[in-house]
Amino acid sequence: MSDHTPPIHPLYETMGLVRIVDLDPAGKATIEYEAKPGMCHSGGVVQGGFISGWIDAAMAHAAIAKNGEGITPMSLELKVSFFAPARPGLVIAEGWVERHGKRTSFYEGHLKSPDGTILAKATSTILLADRSRVEKSARDAQS
Repeated sequence: MSDHTPPIHPLYETMGLVRIVDLDPAGKATIEYEAKPGMCHSGGVVQGGFISGWIDAAMAHAAIAKNGEGITPMSLELKVSFFAPARPGLVIAEGWVERHGKRTSFYEGHLKSPDGTILAKATSTILLADRSRVEKSARDAQS
C-alpha cells in the first residue's frame, strides 16, 4: 500500500490553496491560501480578484458544508469591501451562512491575516443549484 495524495485541482493550485481547515455542517468554512508574489500588482499588493475569489470560495464551501455535495453554489451577487492590503504569505478565508433559503441563500465572509487583521469582507447571494443538472448542462454544452 502506498501513501498517495491525489493531485490538487488546477483551480486550487492557481488560487494558492494551502488547506481546507474546517467545513462545518452549520454552514461555515475556513480555508487557508498562500498569496504568492505573482498574484500582486504594484507595491506587492495582492490583486483584488484573488481576494474576491478566496472569500467567494469560502462562502461556496460553507454552502456545500450546509447543504451537501448535491448542490452547486452559484453566486448571483458578490460584493467585496477591501480594508487593508493583502501581501504575499498566508491568508485565511472564512465564509458562513447568514440566512438560509430553499433555493437562494445569503452568505458572508472575510479574509484575514494570520494575526487576525480583517483585510476584506464580502457578502454573496447564492443560488443553490442541483449539482446533477449543472453537470449535465456542462456536458451538453461541450457536445
